[in-house]
Amino acid sequence: MASDLQSQIAARDAVLSIGGRDIFGKAHAWEIADQARAMGFYPYFRPLDYNDGPEAVLEGRRVLMFGSNNYLGLTTHPKVREYALEAVRKYGTSMTGSRLLNGTMKLHCELEARLAEFHGKEAGLVFTTGYMVNLASLQALITKKAVAYLDMEDHASIYDGVQLAGGKLVRYRHNNPDDLDKKLERLEPEEGALIITDGVFSTAGSVAKLPALVAVAKKHGARILVDDAHGLGVLGPGGRGTAAHFGLVDQVDLIGGTFSKTLASVGGWLVGERRVLDFIQHFGRSFVFAAAPAPSCVAAAIAALQVMAEEPERAERLRENFTYMRLGLQGMGYKTGPTETAVIPLYIGDEWKTIMLWKDLLEEADVYTNPFISPGVPRNKALIRTSYMATHTREQLDRGLEAFRKYGRKHEVIPG
Repeated sequence: MASDLQSQIAARDAVLSIGGRDIFGKAHAWEIADQARAMGFYPYFRPLDYNDGPEAVLEGRRVLMFGSNNYLGLTTHPKVREYALEAVRKYGTSMTGSRLLNGTMKLHCELEARLAEFHGKEAGLVFTTGYMVNLASLQALITKKAVAYLDMEDHASIYDGVQLAGGKLVRYRHNNPDDLDKKLERLEPEEGALIITDGVFSTAGSVAKLPALVAVAKKHGARILVDDAHGLGVLGPGGRGTAAHFGLVDQVDLIGGTFSKTLASVGGWLVGERRVLDFIQHFGRSFVFAAAPAPSCVAAAIAALQVMAEEPERAERLRENFTYMRLGLQGMGYKTGPTETAVIPLYIGDEWKTIMLWKDLLEEADVYTNPFISPGVPRNKALIRTSYMATHTREQLDRGLEAFRKYGRKHEVIPG
């Protein structure tokens, strides 16, 4: 039975090519998820009973949470909770309209000003989701006479934003400024260029080579946007992100991200020049036609920014924790790649072995991780992504390391 499932996993993408008169035909032929659920091998959409940060409750039992982006552990911080609750009491649960029309409140403007000040930029813009930041911004900026230069490992929302815009897309090799330079040489005189890169890459945990990318941008007169979803709270003085980490805030045109990681909420943000943000909020269709962020989400993000300023030791504890785990995992023999951040991938390659290791970690050791298989990563590049928080204790980290050692050896991922 397991071997049958393994074979189906290898061939699962074939269902996408199913045609016919009934558009639902491919959905009816898609049986692998149900089969994997029945056999206990399905790793996705597992409903948590409760998640208090470093640990969670899954199906009635407590598990170590090594699969969350709650980097500073602020989702349960008393101040963040109280700000969100007070916003519901004062403003209700929803704006029931777009930012353009009736959905903008002073609360949104306050957060935009705080974000701009925090990042040292002229202005800020708040979106309903982090995904929407890239959809709206790129749809507004990448016209028929503009070219978007994307790192091959940029987040899916960046690629979707460029495709939505209908502009020209050029991919450059991952974190390779020299390749970007060569491709910018082909830019036509009448074309504008926008370089878009993750600050911290969400799967690999590697940091963009921002100084070299900025130099290339200046050489060719290109603008640069950094998606710092995984950099905020993790890198830079006070957790101000990748551009601050390199001292390049003034050299990066736009910096964006999401509330759903360090800022302990749901929403998105972009900071930069005021007139550019004003243009985006008038011409970015997925901003113009979307409902405004709920007051509780905005208030939670405001509180999270305040806690970051009041408790800078959280960012330092986070760095200590992910450094401890990276060194521990590498010492066992795990291949972790070039990660320098709270995202630490364990490169395995074989998809079935990856799923089996994930299953044993969760079911036998109560350690929650995230398995990545195709199409989330290329074929034969399967991995388990782990991520860490400032609020993990050393005892929890050591318990996790012991589980990684035991089951990594069992599945011959690391030397015995």
